[in-house]
Amino acid sequence: MEYLVGVAVVAGLVGVPSIVLWRVMRGRRELGTSPAERATFETLHTASLAGPPLRAGLTADGAERASRHLRALLGSAAVAITDGERLLVYDGAGDHHADQAFEHAAATLEDGRTQVLTIECDLLECPIRQAVVVPLTTDDRVVGTLAAYGQNASAGLVRAAQEVAGWVDSQLELAELDRSRTLLMEAEVRALRAQISPHFIYNSLTTIASFVRTDPERARELLLEFADFTRYSFRRHGEFTTLAEELRSIDRYLILERARFGDQLQVTLRIAPEVLPVAVPFLCLQPLVENAVRHGLESRNGVGRITIIAEDAGAECGISVEDDGLGMDPERLRRILAGEIAPAGGVGLANVDERLRQVYGDEYGLVVETGKGAGTKVNIRLPKYHPGVSAR
Repeated sequence: MEYLVGVAVVAGLVGVPSIVLWRVMRGRRELGTSPAERATFETLHTASLAGPPLRAGLTADGAERASRHLRALLGSAAVAITDGERLLVYDGAGDHHADQAFEHAAATLEDGRTQVLTIECDLLECPIRQAVVVPLTTDDRVVGTLAAYGQNASAGLVRAAQEVAGWVDSQLELAELDRSRTLLMEAEVRALRAQISPHFIYNSLTTIASFVRTDPERARELLLEFADFTRYSFRRHGEFTTLAEELRSIDRYLILERARFGDQLQVTLRIAPEVLPVAVPFLCLQPLVENAVRHGLESRNGVGRITIIAEDAGAECGISVEDDGLGMDPERLRRILAGEIAPAGGVGLANVDERLRQVYGDEYGLVVETGKGAGTKVNIRLPKYHPGVSAR
């Protein structure tokens, strides 16, 4: 059983933290001690160390941190990595050849083919006599090169360099996907800001204007709340914020809406202090509360109630936004969240659901309880700690 578990962990190498591989390696006495098995685990462990720096893309810092691990994978005296314009790193023996490394890569950058070069050197003790230069590609474009330097360019070294370059390509493609995901999330946040601005700003300013003559002090206080709310909503830095900041912004929003609706809007908040420092995606709750006000209360007569709960749930926090408004057809809601139809008047629920799934995985999407005439309750589970999620 232990053997099968070990194989399953190793088979999922891409994205597996190095600590998992370390545990597998530590248990290799049970898995077997043949030279082939030891070599396999050492190779996988080295690859797991080289991968994370490359997930930032083909940068000088990432290349420098990954280079010694790539050199260990290749078993070469030195490696060089370039992008399309410059040498990023030369690591290993014969560093007096570093000045020529980009020149060595020129032909491969031009035609995308593997090159085997003879390196001229007057130093008898220099171990660098030949180099294998292979292209690095993303989306079928040559974006850089990987060169392995040594005494001779054997057929084994050529194949190893091509295989390692292919593995580097996969890391660079993952980096491109990460960048695309970030750009998509930024675009979705901009869409939320666009949704907030015309509807909410108009109503807020109209409400504030109504107090200018009758209650100037109230108008001044509301104007300050409006300024703080818009400053937070349109800030330009940070994919994530703390739950405390998100709730503070929601409180400002509700102050403005209560000024508009008066006693017709009643709000209950129950917030566990333990979850306030939890990092959450920026503007992940504001659209849910606005949705509750706009679609739950604006179209009904009488008093409307909104309840916001954030509670501690061990390694997670549970958040819910509930209104007793008109509700909606569950099938229509399903189609909105699935992207099959566009929601009327905004992108709130579908946008938040998609961003939560992108950040935390599909198991952390929205769970919505609703029905015509039955109000709406939106539930969210969020891990308190998640890789890559920080409110810095």
